Amino acid sequence: MFVQTESTPNPNSLKFLPGKNVSNSGPYEITNKDQVNNELVKNILSVSGVESIFLGKDFISVNKSEQIKWDEIKHIVTSFINDFYSGGKEFVIDENIKEDESDLDEIEQKIVKILDQKIRPAVARDGGDIKFKEYKDGVVKVQLQGSCSGCPSSTMTLKQGVQNLLCHYLPEVKEVIAI
Repeated sequence: MFVQTESTPNPNSLKFLPGKNVSNSGPYEITNKDQVNNELVKNILSVSGVESIFLGKDFISVNKSEQIKWDEIKHIVTSFINDFYSGGKEFVIDENIKEDESDLDEIEQKIVKILDQKIRPAVARDGGDIKFKEYKDGVVKVQLQGSCSGCPSSTMTLKQGVQNLLCHYLPEVKEVIAI
C-alpha cells in the first residue's frame, strides 16, 4: 500500500490519502485521543506535535503545532496508516455520528443544503470541512474543521467564498462567522 500526501492551504495541516475508505460516517474531527476507541486515531494523536485529526470519506487530515516540522512526523503518521490498513481494516470510522437536522427551520435547511452541495466539496479538496452551527438575525455561524481550522486563508475563504455564496442564494443572510 502506498499512502500519498497532499499539501493544503494550511501549512500546519497535511492530507494523507491511503487509497481506501476512511470514514463511512461522514466527516469527523478528533482533537482528543480519548474521544474514540480506534487504534489508528490514538496512535496518530500520540505523535508529538499532532493536535487534531480530521477524517473525510477517503482522506485523513492531520494538524500539527507550528513548532514541529512535517519532516519530523510525516513518516510516522504514514507508517501508522500503512500498519492499520495492512492489518485488514477497511475503514477508520463506521459509526453513526451524523447530527440530526430534522429540527431546523426552513432557512436553516436551505443554508445546510447550500453548504453541503456547493461548499463542502471545495473545502474537502483542501482537507477540511464546514459545519452549520446556528442562524440568527441574518448571521450564520459555522465551524471550520480539519485543514480549515486555523488556516491563514480561512478568513478570506469564509468571507469571499462562503458568505458571498450564501448571501447570493439567501438574501436573509447578511454575515457568516466562524466559531
